[in-house]
Amino acid sequence: MIVFKVWKSEHQYRGFSFVGHAGYAEEGSDLVCAAVSVLALNTANSIETFTEDFFSQELSEDGGYLKMEFPEGVSEKSSLLMDSLVLGIQNIQAEYGEAYITLTFEEV
Repeated sequence: MIVFKVWKSEHQYRGFSFVGHAGYAEEGSDLVCAAVSVLALNTANSIETFTEDFFSQELSEDGGYLKMEFPEGVSEKSSLLMDSLVLGIQNIQAEYGEAYITLTFEEV
């Protein structure tokens, strides 16, 4: 199962992480894992390319872990990109179920 967490502080994004593998299909052909990875990595790349926001990032080589934190908060652009990421993750969870992915929000 993929555990996806989003951290917020007073309605502002502070970061996100995901860990695990969905187990929806064989390794290498798991659509749920691929979708989550693409959304998260594209969000990180988009924030880096299209904004000036500072962030730290940790990533595992096998693709089963990503953590991205915004210690200084996020701009309006990054907030929109994060809203899009959350929407995508919520849609994946609605389509495939909590047996494969859970999404939680934590106030920090």
